[in-house]
Amino acid sequence: MKTALSPQKSKPIGSALVLTLVMTGIALAILAGAMTWSVNSTRLTHRSVQHTRSVAAAEAATEKVLARLSQDFLLGGENLVRDNLASYRRTVPTTSDSAFWAKWEFNDGSGYTGRTDVHRGLANSYIVLNSTYAGLRGYVSVYTMVSRARDTAALQNVVAGVLQEVQLARIPVFQFAMYSSGNMEISCGQPFTVTGRVHSNKELYIEPDNVLTFQSDVTAVNNILFQRHPLDTRSAPSGAVTYQGLKHSQVAAMSLPIGMTNTPEAIREITQPPPLGENPDSPMGRLRYYNQADMVLAVSDTGISATSGKFDSFTTLIPTSELAEFVTITNSFADAREGKTVQPIDINIGALKGWSETNSNLRVALGSKDLSSLYVVDQRTLPGTSLGAVRVRNGLNLPSRGLTVATARPLYVLGHYNQTNTLNLGTTNTVTTRPASLVGDAVSILSAGWSDTNSTLAVGSRAAASTTVNAAILAGVVETTSGKYSGGMENFPRFLETWGLANVFTYNGSMVKMFPSLYATNAWGKADVYGPPKRNWAYDLNFENADKLPPLTPGLQKVIRGQWATVAPGSITAAAVP
Repeated sequence: MKTALSPQKSKPIGSALVLTLVMTGIALAILAGAMTWSVNSTRLTHRSVQHTRSVAAAEAATEKVLARLSQDFLLGGENLVRDNLASYRRTVPTTSDSAFWAKWEFNDGSGYTGRTDVHRGLANSYIVLNSTYAGLRGYVSVYTMVSRARDTAALQNVVAGVLQEVQLARIPVFQFAMYSSGNMEISCGQPFTVTGRVHSNKELYIEPDNVLTFQSDVTAVNNILFQRHPLDTRSAPSGAVTYQGLKHSQVAAMSLPIGMTNTPEAIREITQPPPLGENPDSPMGRLRYYNQADMVLAVSDTGISATSGKFDSFTTLIPTSELAEFVTITNSFADAREGKTVQPIDINIGALKGWSETNSNLRVALGSKDLSSLYVVDQRTLPGTSLGAVRVRNGLNLPSRGLTVATARPLYVLGHYNQTNTLNLGTTNTVTTRPASLVGDAVSILSAGWSDTNSTLAVGSRAAASTTVNAAILAGVVETTSGKYSGGMENFPRFLETWGLANVFTYNGSMVKMFPSLYATNAWGKADVYGPPKRNWAYDLNFENADKLPPLTPGLQKVIRGQWATVAPGSITAAAVP
């Protein structure tokens, strides 16, 4: 029997080798791709990290500029900012800030290293602010800062840029129904409605003994407290308060640009004559009413004199014979609160208006315009029983451009003030008024029924008559001390008569409490001084219009941050910010 053998097939050695080579090639390709992806991914990650670091560095440069610019604005106003623009443009982080910046390079996008691009855009426009103080209007200038940064020691050359905008806002102080540079106290024995904004740059003590209503926003840098001042020993407030607007505490302060010390005592200097040798262009010098007024009137032991203001270097002399048309220094009356005889420098506003329209000296210096501001200096030597002061009277009709009367001394207002249409007396209608402010150590209202002769009689014999005053008031107070209440904002305008509920004091304006009084320093609450009026008070909405603000209105400074964005290298156009 034969066995059949099957033929054996040879193994496909050549095919297996080819397959192995193919698979190895694919694996190597995948490995090469993976390594390329890993390298590219690492490079992209490094670039992303470096870009983030460069953005942070560029932001640091803009923040350094912003810090300097903000400080200059708050201390010296926008004039100081414009003076220092070239210096800001040379401002970048350096090793004097930190050794970290040794290998960083900054440029302004125009080919200059060690520079930051800083430029002024929107300039001095009167607009509604968008900030904590939303709704307020202010003169705003917009400054833009752009920086590009790169790390010169990095493996990749990554440049990133940042743009920041900031609004430098000057908020007219007469935008508030009530403003205080320090603590503020508001009480009331009668129903009391405050129609405009209220702001305290420190604590705000709300202490009504009747119904107190705030129709607009109320803000304080510290706290808004329903209680008496800690030094006020009266019993707790017994009334109620209603807030119809927003109520914000712990807000940013608003200050005048007068330098490093912005205390109420330092702010008082804006009402004082300048000391010998002071630079009128210094932060304080620029804000002094003395240096800003159209006319400076001085009364000394030897007589009366007047010149034009700093605008023409005080060179225009006003003849004494002309001053006699509207200035009187022979009157006197008693101030029961101060316990002194007041020797006023009486200014007849109606006569001043007539003189302003026709005189041939100051009017020429002013470019054929009426004067709009008067500063009065009292240089007389008076006995301790007398009080030097300024009094405005016959003030229904003001000069055509309005009028600010300022003095370092106490200021008295006799009778109606600033209302050309007598039908509007006793109302909140200010359509026919002119821009006006009254600035002094303290402001006292002498009603239309006031009599100098009766001023020495008991308070019951000093009968007031209904009176209207339409003007902003910037003045001082006697602050609350142990057991002695300041009188609060309800007594910010002082009184010396018995008013009674039948006689109304109508006031349209803005009350600005700026400093402790220096001359009229007797505390509120003394007996036989006054019987309070019925108060018909309102914030003057004219002050929302830049053209109707009182002459020489001071501006509170506020820095408001605007746009922040990244920018492409070599561009100042903002990139999209996620």
